[in-house]
Amino acid sequence: MSETSAEDVVATAAVAAAGWRRAGIAGAAIGVIAAGAAAGVAVERLTVGRGMRKKARLALDASGPYGSLRGLPGRAVADDGTELYYEVDEVEPDGGTSPAGSSAGAAVPAGSGSRRRRLFGRKDPAPLTVVFSHGYCLGQDSWHFQRAALRGLVRTVHWDQRSHGRSERGRAQAQGVPVGIDQLGRDLKAVIEAAAPEGPLVLVGHSMGGMTMMALADLYPALIRDRVAAVAFVGTSSGKLGEVNFGLPVAGVNAVRRVLPGVLKALGSQAELVERGRRATADLFAGLIKRYSFGSRDVDPAVARFAERLIESTPIDVVAEFYPAFTEHDKSGALPAFRDLPVLILAGDKDLVTPSSHSEAIADELPDAELVIVPDAGHLVMLEHPETVTDRLADLLVRIGAVPAGAR
Repeated sequence: MSETSAEDVVATAAVAAAGWRRAGIAGAAIGVIAAGAAAGVAVERLTVGRGMRKKARLALDASGPYGSLRGLPGRAVADDGTELYYEVDEVEPDGGTSPAGSSAGAAVPAGSGSRRRRLFGRKDPAPLTVVFSHGYCLGQDSWHFQRAALRGLVRTVHWDQRSHGRSERGRAQAQGVPVGIDQLGRDLKAVIEAAAPEGPLVLVGHSMGGMTMMALADLYPALIRDRVAAVAFVGTSSGKLGEVNFGLPVAGVNAVRRVLPGVLKALGSQAELVERGRRATADLFAGLIKRYSFGSRDVDPAVARFAERLIESTPIDVVAEFYPAFTEHDKSGALPAFRDLPVLILAGDKDLVTPSSHSEAIADELPDAELVIVPDAGHLVMLEHPETVTDRLADLLVRIGAVPAGAR
């Protein structure tokens, strides 16, 4: 393939902008944004060759350890038959983790094969389990740093939401049923029943994962009351996401809101063509991903590339399928279910996707919660400032006696 010149990129952006103009003023505004982003890429291409950037990405992919942690695999079955993939990091009697750093093999249900379950016919108390739920266009590996830190200290479950990661594409959605946050709450219930059917729970959710936890509380308040020991909401929202401006001027964001659902739907219907386009314009998407994922300038390039890989792995038709659910999301009424629990609410102060004001709104409903706003942090705060997120999460677990106070 021949090297794409800066002029080619600008010309392509101009064509895209012209296409958007056919959709009216709103489309023109999006076209201007796209053209501006592409022009930035064009400037960079004047100094750095495409082949060199590709080699750099491959080097980062090969050297970065992020997303390499694997646990004991299993599959839960959702109410529509969708298979949901999860992994469990067990804590062995000697304090080790099983299986540490291993690759997933054949699916094995969590909780089976334990040789320490019975003593004189009595069952050991079920251990506390920390269940991690990831965000939109991500996967369970987005918790890489927190998973690594907690291994050997506490039992954890990491799962891929439907149509994400290693989970099956939503069967109901394949039949044309819109996906909603309530469906995700039912999915989380299925994962809990399969991976942690007994014992206390700590629920941790980022972005869409936090909304999933709210849906779980809305649908199954008795589960929260009877089994949940603590919760952590990271960069999430209880509603009013339709008011988020994504860091755009008023005219631009109004334009995006009017046309984006239709545009995504159209793109989703041409998934194969769009995926080829995404690969061809990887540099442009990398810039957009960085802008909307991180808040600081000095992000580790390997971490930034890891975030790109996570987001790029989500098919465009899945992106389109899930997007409408967020504008409809409103679970503020479910928050009182968490009032009597230790709660951590954490967000980046430069989050353009779920602004920190949304975390503050959750804290208003949960006045006893710990609210942490992380400076110079964007939406993927758990990757950008992992030490802060891990520290506050560890403190939450220490408070409820889930891990020893001196554990590191």
